[in-house]
Amino acid sequence: MAALAVTGGTGFVGQRLLRLATAQGHEVRALARSNQPRQSGVEWIPGDLTMESALARLCAGADAVIHLAGTINAWRQADYDTGNVAGTGNMLSAARLAGVRRFIHVSSLAAREPSLSRYGRSKSDAESLVRGAHLDWTIARPPGVYGPGDRETLALFKLAQRGFALTPMRGRGSWIHVDDLAAALLVLAQTSTPMRTFEVAGPEPDGLGHAEFAQLLGAAVDRQVRIIPIPKPLMMLAAAGDSLAASLSGRLPKLSFDRARYFCHPDWVSRGPAIPGWIPRIGAAEGIAATADWYRAAGWL
Repeated sequence: MAALAVTGGTGFVGQRLLRLATAQGHEVRALARSNQPRQSGVEWIPGDLTMESALARLCAGADAVIHLAGTINAWRQADYDTGNVAGTGNMLSAARLAGVRRFIHVSSLAAREPSLSRYGRSKSDAESLVRGAHLDWTIARPPGVYGPGDRETLALFKLAQRGFALTPMRGRGSWIHVDDLAAALLVLAQTSTPMRTFEVAGPEPDGLGHAEFAQLLGAAVDRQVRIIPIPKPLMMLAAAGDSLAASLSGRLPKLSFDRARYFCHPDWVSRGPAIPGWIPRIGAAEGIAATADWYRAAGWL
């Protein structure tokens, strides 16, 4: 079993990763900005990605780092760069100083098209730092991640429950269940695959068309959904409206210009080499239905 240093352990993917890691018998240290409830097998390290002493404690004695933490929504490029680029640089330095050789960097499929979004650019720049590090590094690029506990895709389930699905005009994309992603990251943490980038995804080799995904959402909530394709100009107009409303209310936009451009790109199908020793096991139909069941049981849907 391995001693793992984990960032982003309080997030949606991170929580599932910690549960699976401890269930497999791994020793886990996890970074947290706020107090966390006690969790068997997990030592919480107070701090954030700017705190050298906290990162040193996190990495001390670790066999591998799984770097999940990052900024997914912000107003400015500088904010994305602080969370995703500078934060990754700090983790690389801490791992190197602690003598940790194995470094798993969780990026995003958005890094494949950095010109489309500030987020994608920051993730691409962070990947460049990882590739330049003198470590046994591997980059994992997840596509859309869904599963129990996810609030990002919950809105899509709620809309389907009302009988609608708003989609881009064309395109396909890959999806992965959070448990499959967590399993993939643990395999990578224990397998030397240096200087490799993996675009991880679920079992569907060609991804899903937007209409296919919408129909699976409808089946999961027992509704026949009406699919409404949205042209890119209208999507950008909606992003402008949400951004204005967000600025007036002091919140971050749910449909930012970044996300609108991302959604309208026609090809988000994961490609590339398979991860040795890992096979995704949860198909989209099964996983989406089980996620809807979890939402209902939790009172979210």
